[in-house]
Amino acid sequence: MTTQHAGAGRGGPQTTSVTSDSPFKPPLVKAVFRDVTPMHVSRSAAWAAASVTRTVLTEIVQGARAAAEEEDRRKLIPGNLLSAIDRNVELEVGTTWYDHSPTFRGLTGVVYDAEGVVVPSRGRGGSRRPSAVVGAHRFEAGVRKLLRSRGTAAVPAMVRDLDGIASVFLTDLARDAAMVVREGGIKRFGSVVQAMPDEPAPAPFPKDFLGALSARSGDGRTIGRDDILAATTMQLFGGLRQRALTEAREAAQNPSAG
Repeated sequence: MTTQHAGAGRGGPQTTSVTSDSPFKPPLVKAVFRDVTPMHVSRSAAWAAASVTRTVLTEIVQGARAAAEEEDRRKLIPGNLLSAIDRNVELEVGTTWYDHSPTFRGLTGVVYDAEGVVVPSRGRGGSRRPSAVVGAHRFEAGVRKLLRSRGTAAVPAMVRDLDGIASVFLTDLARDAAMVVREGGIKRFGSVVQAMPDEPAPAPFPKDFLGALSARSGDGRTIGRDDILAATTMQLFGGLRQRALTEAREAAQNPSAG
């Protein structure tokens, strides 16, 4: 997918405050984590993961809304989602969903086997544990609540895409957080800060912050807040990553407000 950055779609100061009511609650977060790992998820970790997911979805909605406003459109449509991602590469998350959504058909490429035959898209084969795609419907209420909080609405196909992206993103976050616990910290992730060519590089993370994430403390059976923060640095980059980390820390410290 071609990505050309533009100012539209940036959350900046408009990003939903961490003091607002979160559309993604800890029980939903823990249900997703249970699909991925048997590890216990602490209360602060659940709030942090819910906050990161909200930040990501808010950025996507704001980018899509900006595109819709340019077309004088009141409801968001899948085309607005494509425009938002095309303008801001930071929003390209939960990409496993792209293989399952008609919105991205033709953009994810056709896969061929060794004989040059087109490989069919992945089916909905049975599994003992629900995948992120199968469980995407769990996010619909939260997505609609988030849309209302941003003063907008979306057609059903767009809601479904936001459902799927949220589900896949949180599932990926859970997998990375579990890996951080198993490995005792971030072992394979460097401190490189990515930025777009036409904008100044974001301020690097403080050494004490990255150092705290590189070697975790605590038992090997519980995913804590810092494990979520470490996973967030692996899933996101740029300004979106910094906003997500800031809001997640605050949400975890003030769970009643997250």
